[in-house]
Amino acid sequence: MIAYISSFVLVRKQNLSLVAPIFEGGRRGDFGEPIVKSRSIPLYKKGNRWERNSCHVLRYRAGHGGLSECKGRSVKYYPLFLDITDRRCIVVGGGDVAERKVGRLLDFGASVVVVGKALTPGLETMKKEGRINHIAADYDQAFIDNAFLVIGATDRDDVNAEISRDGREKGILVNIVDDPDKCDFVLPSLLKQGDLLIAISTGGKSPALAKKLREDMEQLFGTEYRTLLEVMGQLREKLVVKGRSSDENRRLFEAVVHSDILQHIKDKSWEKVKKIIYDITGEKIRVGD
Repeated sequence: MIAYISSFVLVRKQNLSLVAPIFEGGRRGDFGEPIVKSRSIPLYKKGNRWERNSCHVLRYRAGHGGLSECKGRSVKYYPLFLDITDRRCIVVGGGDVAERKVGRLLDFGASVVVVGKALTPGLETMKKEGRINHIAADYDQAFIDNAFLVIGATDRDDVNAEISRDGREKGILVNIVDDPDKCDFVLPSLLKQGDLLIAISTGGKSPALAKKLREDMEQLFGTEYRTLLEVMGQLREKLVVKGRSSDENRRLFEAVVHSDILQHIKDKSWEKVKKIIYDITGEKIRVGD
């Protein structure tokens, strides 16, 4: 039986970091494993400094009372799309990277606070326009209170590590730029055509490859997909109120998307587009007006 532990009590011995779980009142999980109460993150000795271990997941073998250290943690990120409209999102850092992160958050409706003494000209413009709030100070954990998520985009490893630790202790989603080990989530490369959004992720292993894949896919998914999605949105509104079964509606939707409609949209042959929709569904739509 294996239970995964994300943080631990730290016991230092010579140049090693040992860990021991603290069990919460005899509570046990679905498989009878003890529930572990997190206290701190294991460190390792680097020169004269103690730093967080890059692999901070250990395995507890229930019934044996033993711990074995994970060798090279492999994370499988759960893909999802978050509604961050009007959510308090913090970006720590005021440089070019921070500006890009802020821009994406604003694109999706977040309420953005930037923490940093100096801002790029682009961020200064956003501040003057009232699009972001600005805390002109060095990072302090109090600044992320009540945040939905926080992005660390500073050029100091110690500050980024502090942001990651504070965010996790407060139960806030954390992303540290270019440091997947300190992240709760990674930001994918995005291809966007209207309401069509395709996210590409390499699990933090290679942002350059994710960018290349996005650029390749941009050649495959042009503006015609934006128009097709608008057409399908119109059609859905018309069909779902007709009282047909979901199976019948699904058959009609699939017949449309597997027709020649995409090519006619690319050719801007709007009357042919309308005819395809009418012949398959009996509905009239507006397109190309």
